[in-house]
Amino acid sequence: MTKTWFITGSSRGMGRELVEKLLARGDRVAATARRPEQLDDLADTYGDLLWRHALDVTDSAQIRKVVDEAFAELGHIDVIVSNAGFGILGAAEELDDDDTRRMLETNLLGSITLAQAVTPHLRQQGGGRFIQLSSMGGHIAFPGFSLYHAAKWGVEGFFEAWGPEVEPFGITTTLVEPGLIRTSFYEVMGRKEPLPAYANNTAIMRQEAPLEEMAGDQSKVVDGLIAAGENPEPPRRLVMGSDAYSMITDALQARILEIRAQHDTAGLTDVDGFAASN
Repeated sequence: MTKTWFITGSSRGMGRELVEKLLARGDRVAATARRPEQLDDLADTYGDLLWRHALDVTDSAQIRKVVDEAFAELGHIDVIVSNAGFGILGAAEELDDDDTRRMLETNLLGSITLAQAVTPHLRQQGGGRFIQLSSMGGHIAFPGFSLYHAAKWGVEGFFEAWGPEVEPFGITTTLVEPGLIRTSFYEVMGRKEPLPAYANNTAIMRQEAPLEEMAGDQSKVVDGLIAAGENPEPPRRLVMGSDAYSMITDALQARILEIRAQHDTAGLTDVDGFAASN
């Protein structure tokens, strides 16, 4: 059975390939991007199967307007894919207020607003699927990539809480957590000029890994997104890539060990006589 998908960040990279593969198999796609004209070739090929609209996810009012228009014109939408995002490399001190604002508005607030905007529509139609592109960077952190991690950790927290809120309406959510993928993401990534004080700090990430050291195959990741949209019982979190699996599990295990080491001291701040439930 064919589906209707709503996708942000659809003009390049994974978003573009996702649109291409869905259209090729006969699905209907509402593709949004800051420059929807970059999909002109697909519109010429697939006609009415492709619904396009300009969308800057930093504009919350525009998100709500475009979502309303998409549901009004297309009717039932089965799967929402929140894909828009970018990265900035640089020590936190090197990042200016504009960097912070753009990163959080795009990678965090845009995702939250999209979820809020589609919720009443999905609820009224009896359910749907929301797939949020997160990252292994929602569990781990590389020095020099602090703003990206701040956004992804925020995304993880929001969807951890929002998912159970909307499940009674038949809305299912999946956080997709890839590792390093061979994609155009890195072509547009911002890179800050190092301050002299950080010039010799080798802990700070200044350059992404070479492509040959990245585990993720973009086409296979896109296939995984489509499979997640088809899965009747999707996981809350979907790890993609052997690097993501290894780094996430290592980070979580280290965090648990650090917390468990405080077993005997954590309760010292409890009210006298308080009995913990576990």
